Amino acid sequence: MTLKTLLQAGRKHGASDIHVVVGLPPLLRIDGDVVTAKGEAMTAEQLREMIFSCLNESQRARLERRWQLCFSLSSDDRERARVTVYFRNGHPELSIRLSEPAIRTREELRLPPLVDELARRPNGLVLLTGPTGVGKTTTFHYLIDRINAESRKKIITIEDPIEYTHVHKRALVIQQEVLTDVRSFRGALLHALRQDPDVIGIGELRDRESIYTALLAAETGHLVIGTLHTPDATQSVQRVISAFPAAQQLEVRLMLANVLQAVISQVLLPDAASRRRVLCCEVLVGTGGVRHNIRENTVHKLYSELQAGRKYGMVTMDQALLELYQKGDISYDTAITIARDPQAFRQRSA
Repeated sequence: MTLKTLLQAGRKHGASDIHVVVGLPPLLRIDGDVVTAKGEAMTAEQLREMIFSCLNESQRARLERRWQLCFSLSSDDRERARVTVYFRNGHPELSIRLSEPAIRTREELRLPPLVDELARRPNGLVLLTGPTGVGKTTTFHYLIDRINAESRKKIITIEDPIEYTHVHKRALVIQQEVLTDVRSFRGALLHALRQDPDVIGIGELRDRESIYTALLAAETGHLVIGTLHTPDATQSVQRVISAFPAAQQLEVRLMLANVLQAVISQVLLPDAASRRRVLCCEVLVGTGGVRHNIRENTVHKLYSELQAGRKYGMVTMDQALLELYQKGDISYDTAITIARDPQAFRQRSA
């Protein structure tokens, strides 16, 4: 088995991820569940040969030096995959994320209508948040594609690795990959500001320096789209602020209050009628009230702004869950498990 045939099999079965470990046949994540594919168990020698056959000299050296590696693979039909190599019991193994071959529509992705409005904002910061595997990257590329389709702008993305390749439509899209085109998110972000961008997409805001540079870019008139591994909107705001030492947090709160356009927090839930998964989004919009609470360090009051902000396009996770349950898209058990306030959810759904 080669890596190419493995990727083809994963796409054929609609897998989002492929896991290849020593002692088992390949494992596919399909609609959220990890299932075992047909075939023989992989030996350590087979897996090592599969991995090293697709690495260049630089990647091999990096893997041997760091014992971990993340890179992208692309095929002739522009389909891409993110490949992560790690070691277990002294042997390299694989975790592969398959990118979708084309960007789906907002309706197909079940994103809120506000997302299209955010793509038309001239500047500010849009944060896409949630745990791993909930579609943040898909939403990220949907926004880039929407801007690309509608505006004559220059878009620069910094990704690790590149999971979807954009063709030029109305906009000029420059995609840079960490450790292939640039050394780090922070260094690439600083240099991107000198390249006359209108929009900057940051695959992941990993540290204090990249967060600060993103805030600076948004403050100087760019639209910045970035992702964070935070569970909900209010914790995303708190995460940005708490990434900095106490002496700098006032400055950061003022910057964030000035530039925040929206926080979209995502989770994928099992569909009540099929094995597919449904997107559920919490949306916080940078209204005057939200900006005031960030500026005054009363972030704990943001949830009240969320609850009262439906006319601005805001929605809490529990409100979004209730809507999905009432439509029959998710089960009651799924909704009550995810709800932030189960008691209130029970009362509203009765």
